[in-house]
Amino acid sequence: MLQEYMILSIILFCIGVVGLISRRNIIVIYMSIELLLNAVNLSLVAISADLADTSGQVISLIIIAIAASEAALFMSLFVVLFRNKSSLDADLFDMLGSKK
Repeated sequence: MLQEYMILSIILFCIGVVGLISRRNIIVIYMSIELLLNAVNLSLVAISADLADTSGQVISLIIIAIAASEAALFMSLFVVLFRNKSSLDADLFDMLGSKK
């Protein structure tokens, strides 16, 4: 059973990496990052259940809590960036490095 969960986790992780690399919309990039985190969570829970140890599940809950706080931060960042540039294209946002 562990092998099936790990294959699913690898597939989800690969989809997340492809979405992270190939897309330019910031919301899609954020969703790809969340997919990467969920793939890691799936593998942690599967390995933890296979070993009959709860430490992987605890780490997975911590990752979920961090992802929830990250979601609130990113959503507010999306609103600010959209108000400034009227777009969510990642190529337009070079304002973090220089003052113009």
